[in-house]
Amino acid sequence: MVRPLLLISFLCCSSAVSASPGAETPNVVIILTDDMGYGDPGCYNPDSKIPTPNIDRLAYEGLRFTDAHAAGPLCHVSRYGLMTGRYPFRKPIVWKNNAVIDEDRMTIASLLLDSGYRTAMVGKWHLGFFEDEKFEGPLRGGPVDRGFETYFGIRASTDIPPYFYIRGTKAVAPPIDFIEANNTAGWSPIQGEFWREGGIAPALQLVDVMPRFTEEAISVIENHAGGGSEKPLMLYLAYPAPHTPWLPTDEFAGTSGAGLYGDFMHMVDHEVGRVLNALDKTDLAKDTLVLFTADNGPVWYEEDVERFGHDSSGGLRGMKADAWENGHRMPFIARWPGAVQPDTTTDQTISFVDVFATLAELVDRKIPEGQAPDSESFLPVLTGEQPEDKPVRGPIALAAGRKHFMVRSGDWKLITGPESGGFSKIDKKKVKGSPKVQLYHLSEDIGETNNLEAKHPEKVAELARILEEIQARD
Repeated sequence: MVRPLLLISFLCCSSAVSASPGAETPNVVIILTDDMGYGDPGCYNPDSKIPTPNIDRLAYEGLRFTDAHAAGPLCHVSRYGLMTGRYPFRKPIVWKNNAVIDEDRMTIASLLLDSGYRTAMVGKWHLGFFEDEKFEGPLRGGPVDRGFETYFGIRASTDIPPYFYIRGTKAVAPPIDFIEANNTAGWSPIQGEFWREGGIAPALQLVDVMPRFTEEAISVIENHAGGGSEKPLMLYLAYPAPHTPWLPTDEFAGTSGAGLYGDFMHMVDHEVGRVLNALDKTDLAKDTLVLFTADNGPVWYEEDVERFGHDSSGGLRGMKADAWENGHRMPFIARWPGAVQPDTTTDQTISFVDVFATLAELVDRKIPEGQAPDSESFLPVLTGEQPEDKPVRGPIALAAGRKHFMVRSGDWKLITGPESGGFSKIDKKKVKGSPKVQLYHLSEDIGETNNLEAKHPEKVAELARILEEIQARD
């Protein structure tokens, strides 16, 4: 049983998956934010300096996961795992001028499309297109070729040029203009109003991208509600925020206690609220499973914590790209009226790769052999049927950096290298001579401060063996 707490939105077909969903099959809305910290929403961190009333409302109306993990601690790898139910370390992921998801690889979108859903995506794709630098012709290998019937969005982050909108498979307007690089005084080179120089579509303003995606998502919701379709809707809304550039509008300037980042995160929460309100106004909310999460940890350094008194990590160690917890342990909320008990929390360990199997069970579909090999359903957790003292899935794993892997089994966690493997600032002098691996017992040491590898070599060996077994299967 899940226990009550305080207050959480997440967000190649195969003939083996067919037939229509049952009458009670809900709409599915997945809201994925970008570079948001575990400690940013108030429902995860009572000391947060950022107002997040809409995310907090979602948590109060749903189920809050405390031990949910991205499939990888970076944008593109995290999204690959979410879409495919497959750990991203199983293939080289090169997204520029390349479609990362193979044509014969099922996605959560193709799964639901073939199960009778209408499927739509809005937002940041970051999984590549074939020859995506050629803007005159169709951009193939993207969302509409991987299970989404409609798509409006951008290739990657709003700090990675060229900057232009895509509708379906075509650029709305090619990036024929040029924008100079930008940085913000008082922040690191990869924080603040940072973006890279490059091509940009005429009239496109980076500050308008997130609100534009909200408008597009609301349009999808309203059109579905008013269209008379008997099919359920699957909407994947992938915001490119609070990833850089941090561009809060005047309405949100100075509204948080965490500087430019906090103000932008407050704006993210506002945009999430607009989508939730659209579900309410169209009367779809009562029949909709909403999943809310973020793709990886924040870019928030220790000096930022000291400067603002805001801990974006929520007590976890590390940041974006790290094998430490703050690189990949994410806020994750599920709301489904009548099925998910409101105002509850669970400590069940899950991974983004598990969304695939969960949706497959939701629509009563068997996953074809070779698809979603790492995915295990957490639907019984959503419905309250899974006892808290019984794990809903086996060990999880992910890769961070070129050589660091993380594997979790119960409370034990092994990192197969020294330090973070990611973006955290590391004292190179301390790395020299440090143990080659890290072993932590998270229920006693969530901050990963006490490396137990010397005290428990048998546990290191056990977890290393588990990791090898995971790596060997596909």
